[in-house]
Amino acid sequence: MREPEQPHRINEKIRARSVRVVGDNIENQGVYSIQEALKMADQLSLDLVEISPNADPPVCKIIDYQKFLYQQKKKQKEIKAKSVKVIVKEIRFGPQTDEHDFNFKLKHAEKFLNEGAKVKAFVFFKGRSILFKEQGEILLLRLAQELEEIGKVEQLPKLEGKRMTMFISPKKVAKK
Repeated sequence: MREPEQPHRINEKIRARSVRVVGDNIENQGVYSIQEALKMADQLSLDLVEISPNADPPVCKIIDYQKFLYQQKKKQKEIKAKSVKVIVKEIRFGPQTDEHDFNFKLKHAEKFLNEGAKVKAFVFFKGRSILFKEQGEILLLRLAQELEEIGKVEQLPKLEGKRMTMFISPKKVAKK
C-alpha cells in the first residue's frame, strides 16, 4: 500500500544538491550540501523539510515534521472558523400578491435580515402572468423600500426567464 502524498519533500526525498538551511534551533544558517544538511537534522533528531522548493537554492527548515503538519492544520481550522458563512433565504411572491401576504412575507424578510442572512426575493410568473412584469418589479421595489432601514439592495430586480429576482443584504449594525 502506497503512503499518501505529502505536501512537502522531507529528508532523503529532497532532490536538490545544495539547500539553504533555516530554523529556530540552527545557529549557523546558510547554504549547505544536501548531505551536510541531512547530517545537521539527524544530529538534532529532527527532519529536514523543503519549505520553498522554487527558490534558488531551495529553502529547507530543520523541524519536527509531524508537529509542523499539526500546526498547519490548526491554522487552517482557525481561518475556516473565522470565515463568515453567508446564508441566503428565499422569499417567493406571485405578481398578484395581495396586501396581507406581502406583509406576512415582509416580516419574514425582516427576521432573516436581523439574523444576518441575505434575502433573495423573487416574483415567479406562471403562464401568461409574465404580462405583469411591471407589477412584479413594483412589488420587489416596494419590498426594498420597506426594508431600507435594516437592509440594502445588492441587486435590483432583474428578469431571468420566468423569475424576477432581487437580492437584499443586511446592513452592518454598529456594535456597542
